[in-house]
Amino acid sequence: MRFERDESALVFFHQGERVRIEPWGKDSLRVRACMLPDFSGRDWALTEDVDRGKAQIVIEEVDHWVGDGTIDKREKATIANGRIKAVVNHAGVMAFYRDDRLILREYFRAYDGTVSRESRCLKVVNREWRGIIGGTEYALNVKFESNRGEKIFGMGQYQQECMDMKGCVLELAQRNSQISVPFAVSNMGYGFLWNNPAVGRVTFGKNYYEWIARATREMDYWITAGENPREILENYTAVTGRADRFPEDLMGLWQCKLRYRTQDEVLEVARRYQKEGIKIDQIVIDFFHWTLQGDWKFDKKYWPDPKAMVDELHSMGIRVIVSVWPSVDRKSENFGPMMEKGLLMRTERGAVQTYDFQGDCVEIDAFNPETRKYVWEVCKRNYYDYGIDAFWLDNSEPDLGRYDFENYRYCEGPALAVSNLYPQMFSRTFYEEMARERKGPVVNLLRCGWAGSQKYGNVIWSGDVPSTFEAFADQLQCGLNMGLAGIPWWTTDIGGFMTDDVNDPDFRQLLIRWYQFAVYSPVLRMHGDRGPYNIPALDERDWGGGYLHTGQPNELWSYGEENYAIMRRYYEIRISMHYYIKSLYEEAHENGSPLLRAMFYEFPQDDKCWELQDQYMFGSRYLAAPILCLNQFEREVYLPEGSWRLTSTGETFEGKRTVKVSAPLEYMPVFEKM
Repeated sequence: MRFERDESALVFFHQGERVRIEPWGKDSLRVRACMLPDFSGRDWALTEDVDRGKAQIVIEEVDHWVGDGTIDKREKATIANGRIKAVVNHAGVMAFYRDDRLILREYFRAYDGTVSRESRCLKVVNREWRGIIGGTEYALNVKFESNRGEKIFGMGQYQQECMDMKGCVLELAQRNSQISVPFAVSNMGYGFLWNNPAVGRVTFGKNYYEWIARATREMDYWITAGENPREILENYTAVTGRADRFPEDLMGLWQCKLRYRTQDEVLEVARRYQKEGIKIDQIVIDFFHWTLQGDWKFDKKYWPDPKAMVDELHSMGIRVIVSVWPSVDRKSENFGPMMEKGLLMRTERGAVQTYDFQGDCVEIDAFNPETRKYVWEVCKRNYYDYGIDAFWLDNSEPDLGRYDFENYRYCEGPALAVSNLYPQMFSRTFYEEMARERKGPVVNLLRCGWAGSQKYGNVIWSGDVPSTFEAFADQLQCGLNMGLAGIPWWTTDIGGFMTDDVNDPDFRQLLIRWYQFAVYSPVLRMHGDRGPYNIPALDERDWGGGYLHTGQPNELWSYGEENYAIMRRYYEIRISMHYYIKSLYEEAHENGSPLLRAMFYEFPQDDKCWELQDQYMFGSRYLAAPILCLNQFEREVYLPEGSWRLTSTGETFEGKRTVKVSAPLEYMPVFEKM
């Protein structure tokens, strides 16, 4: 073991491994390791130029218990940056402290043990590197001690009922409705970023924590200390970036369905909303408005004059967003040129095919700057120049025919090593060019993201989830954990995506409960694929915008007069909160605070709030208690310290207690903090 100072960094060398620990922002440290001569120089999510702080480094000799009852001297090193400190012993085992309290320590059960004198005969090391035969990457396994009583939140979006990730096994990979954002917030006062886009797994076990990268060239993580989750998020977003200010004219209703097939259908819906006196901020043109995937243009048979359509919508104060997929059909006019120029994903073996929905497709290589340039030029010519305001970047994981990550490769490297970054690179295809083209913030809709995606104008929605109360309950956990992972702009398909029968009274109840929740969430957005699927196709071609099915109507008035009255009333509630919602978006921009907040975010000193996962805070003023079960018309709500007013009745309650309140279909229990 050899310790060195490198300016403000602590560097040590151990059995061929190079490790570097350095200050990286307020009360934070970045830790890297590799088995190569030097580091890659990639910062991944750590994109922001921040004051990294000044480290205090001490290298000293200390007593070492040998094991035969004798003591000798070994070197240890300490590096501190504000409230956080790392201590490295002679065996290369790292331990992290907040204000001298141990918060995280590597798991080591091997010979030449550590000061804790744990069992040393297992030959389990803290950082295990296994070379991948035939390549320069390694399979990496990093273990940490499991802290008793610890609760872990964040990590992005996983379709499960667990909000606390302690005890969970999480795949570090992107899938439709699964979003890996590897940043964790602990109730022990620290945040941890696994700054590595490799496919892998993390286990927050009762016995130990384990982070796995299936293929990587280096270990890279970042750890910060904070008094509470708010401080931790502020430190995290300072180094990964913060969301821009959100446009005021997008804080109301977004209208969408699968799918408006013609420009006449879009205009008919917009005109009806105008007649009803309901302002929609944005209308969405969904997939297969195009000819073939990868043509990235309107099918002229059904969209003969997009410019005129956009102009009329703009005259109503409605922005227009259009769907773009990263898929390129072999029959597309762009397939040949893109394949020839090396702008598409590659397969390691077998046919060059990555996706097979409505065509034999290959996904674009979003890591390639030439790809991003090519795609933007086509989309600018065929969409943006018509006045299209934003892009719905669907399938942005990307969606694959099979998630066989080991079979795919990008110009950046094998998919196993980098693919979790794909949705961010896909979004940058549009964000960077739009930011140059226009004044004001860029807002695009995506189905996926990664650490730092918040700075690229990403509204991320929760994917194609079922229309069930069980899935609805999962979305609440998803939204809260996405916020704790640094993603404040988040939304869902109201009512879920997949609906068998819109006339089912159980579905209509679900829709209302989901809509009520969405009013008290960052983005109010109608979308879904509504059955029964009995609407005839527009033509018999097996390609283009007319042949694919469309779902049933999905406008506010589509679900009967009773539901319409409730949804209309809640729309007015949303509009009445405009300036409050604006202030929440401002807060997200300034310090990284999410709009959708776990109870402990606002009340970290209340132990009860760390246990709650079926209620939340919408900002600091409103406590929302969504109804997550069919035919539930009352529920219990825990009120933290303070005075609270039930918005449906005006009744006031004192906090630090649980109350039972009525929840008829017309109302979701919401309390305003007095």
